[in-house]
Amino acid sequence: MVIRETETSMPLPCAPPGQVMEISTIIGGHGLCQKLTSMGIIPGSCIKVNEGHRSGPLIIDIKGSRIALGCGVAQKIMVKERKDG
Repeated sequence: MVIRETETSMPLPCAPPGQVMEISTIIGGHGLCQKLTSMGIIPGSCIKVNEGHRSGPLIIDIKGSRIALGCGVAQKIMVKERKDG
């Protein structure tokens, strides 16, 4: 299942640490999408990578919460630069 398509996005682990990004797409099955949705990780939400590495777990901030995501899950979250305004 793919939730919302975008033209310019990158996997979450490729996002620069400390930069606020917008979630553009979630690529995964129903179970993964449901789990991420329950944590507030949905397209259109802003997310910031605090710590992590492209091949290890990521620590993110989203909606006032700090969450750790495994690399495999993080790779399925596509983000893009946030449009200020």
